[in-house]
Amino acid sequence: MINKIVLIGASTGGPGQIEKIIAALPPLYDTTLIIAQHMAAEFIPSFIKRVQKYDANPLSLAYHNEMIQTANIYFCTGTTSAIQRGHELYFSVEASQESRYNPDINTIFKSFVPFANNIKFLAIILTGIGDDGVEGCKELSLAGAKTATQNAQSAIVDGMTSRARKDVPNIEVLDIEEIKNKIKEFCS
Repeated sequence: MINKIVLIGASTGGPGQIEKIIAALPPLYDTTLIIAQHMAAEFIPSFIKRVQKYDANPLSLAYHNEMIQTANIYFCTGTTSAIQRGHELYFSVEASQESRYNPDINTIFKSFVPFANNIKFLAIILTGIGDDGVEGCKELSLAGAKTATQNAQSAIVDGMTSRARKDVPNIEVLDIEEIKNKIKEFCS
């Protein structure tokens, strides 16, 4: 079973922020990163290829029925969620016809709430329009997960981050440099 997971949700302005985070990552020995960046599905593979150059950790798209592995970085698309089979976690991925977001951050965040007693989580909301991910981040926080969001000054668009600061209990408000350090500290 996986020990630690970092969940990152981002929208407008997120690709540059995610690149900074990935470029700063240490080797992920016992931590998995799962990233939900709002982006058209056809552009996600090229984004993965672009950020791959910064990182020695394996980066890939999350595929339906794929077992979630430690020390990997996964990018979500569509309606992605985590399901348990035996002692392992797997991705469930469906096209997101009904969701207004690709990927749906709330869905992936909420799907991990049942595992908060057995896995350490750091859930992060980055820059973006709207409020996707805030409800899932709130549920994770209430289940005992660590949570963080960007401050208004470092968020390129202060929509999702503003809502997270208001609605998520015990959320840490940090600039992007502090978020990078928080992730590195969590991974060590």
